[in-house]
Parts: sequence; structure tokens; C-alpha cells
Amino acid sequence: MKYIKDRIEYALLCLLLIAFRSLPLDIASFMGGFMARAVGPLLPAHRIATRNISLAFPDMDVPTRRRTLARMWDNLGRVIAEEAHLATDRLYSRLKLVGGQNLPQPGKQVLFFSGHIGNWELLSPIVYRNHIPTTLIYRKVNNPLIDALVLRLRETQAHGLLPKGPAGAVKLVRSIKAGDSIAMLIDQKMNEGISIPFFGHEVMTAPAIAEFSLRYHIPIIPARVIRTHGCHFTATIYPALDYTPTGDTPKDVKAIMTQINTMLESWVREHPDQWFWVHRRWQKPA
Repeated sequence: MKYIKDRIEYALLCLLLIAFRSLPLDIASFMGGFMARAVGPLLPAHRIATRNISLAFPDMDVPTRRRTLARMWDNLGRVIAEEAHLATDRLYSRLKLVGGQNLPQPGKQVLFFSGHIGNWELLSPIVYRNHIPTTLIYRKVNNPLIDALVLRLRETQAHGLLPKGPAGAVKLVRSIKAGDSIAMLIDQKMNEGISIPFFGHEVMTAPAIAEFSLRYHIPIIPARVIRTHGCHFTATIYPALDYTPTGDTPKDVKAIMTQINTMLESWVREHPDQWFWVHRRWQKPA
């Protein structure tokens, strides 16, 4: 049954991407948002999003919450539609880069982090087109056919790609030792992570970026891409995080990850309608 379900989902996504690729970028982005606004609130994931936003913003009234989640679905649909244009100059030309001076100089190695906010898929074209050898860490899609499709799209704008988890861990260390920069999205739950505050609640957070930074003495650079309007974006590359290791590795890792979660939270508070609320970021109540 799963085999049939996977094939149907894959076929539908292929048809959508073909349709979006054939349309002018603005129309494709609009249609993606329109479709997601119509379908998203009917999906089980909408209940997860509603619970999440209630946890993060307990004082947000119901009408505002509904509007915010409707805009979230719009943004998510646009991201999917824009994925079909990822490898083209049409999409990249809509991006305003702020903080370009914070990108690493040739021969320098950094650890980039961001979250599922705005159009996060545009981060890879930035480093790729600025000739920064960067290995992107990605989370596999449960449907292997869709995972392979998304991988093929991302490969057009990436120096290297590695999956999260044990399968990519050894290769990741090799990439770091080879001098590659690393980029990862770190706003999702990791059961084997460490507990860090996020919107006043403890959440399990992957500590890998802090561990690698401390072990290999590599600076951490925050980056994000925010949708300003329609199919136009502002990408911000921030200065490297400022922290001084104490020599107590567990304490240093927790301090760095707390600083990162605080920054991610500030981004979400600034643009709550552009964050990926449908992920199970917070633990279910007992």
C-alpha cells in the first residue's frame, strides 16, 4: 500500500512542478500559494500548526492566528512552486542580498545555519553562486521517490549534499576536514538532541553545529531569506556568532545552541506567517 501511495504522491508532485515550471515565475508562485491556502487548512498538519502557534503565542487571538496560518500555507505553497524555478536566474534575480560582506573569503571555512522561514531553499543558490564550497545537510523526505526528486533539484545549486543522521555523519566529517563550509537548517526537533529553550518551552535541539564549531574552531554564521512581497526576497547574512569557549564542552555547546535558538525565535516573532509551523517542534503534552 505504501508503494502505491508513494507513487501517486510522486506523480502528483511531478505534474505540479512541470506545470509551475511552464508558468511565468510570478504566476507560478501565486498559484502555489493559492492552492496551499485552499488545501492546507484541511490537512491533519494544520492541527499541528494550530497547536504549535498557540504554544508559541498564547496571547494571540483566534482571528490573528487563523490569518497567520493562512499566510503560512500561502508561503509554503509559494516555496514549492518556486522550487521548480530554483536553478534559473529568474528566481535568483528577485533576491536582495544584505550582509554580503559576512560571507567567508576564499579559503575560509564557516558553518551556516538557518531555519524553515521565508524561502529557505534560496540559501543554497547564494553560497553556490558566490563560489563558496558548501556541503548542505538535508532531512530526507519519507517518500523515497519525492526525496530523490527534491535532491535532483537541489543538486543544481549545491557543491555537496548529505542526509541528516548516521548515513551522512562520516561523510560530513570528511567534508569538514576537506575544508568545505557546512550549511544546515536547525529548527526541527531531534529526539537525541539536547534540551534548549524556544518560545519559553524546552525543545530537543540538534547540537551538531555547536560541537563542530568547538571541535574544529569554525565560526558559525546565521543566514535567512525572508519574503518581502510576492516573489521577492531579502537574504541576510549575519556576522558570525560571538562566543568565547570556556573549555567546558557541554556547557559551551548549550550556550551556543541557546544563542542560536534565541535568534531563530526572534526571526519567527518578526515573521510568524513565514515559519514552518507544521513540524512537531514541541513535545506533546503528557
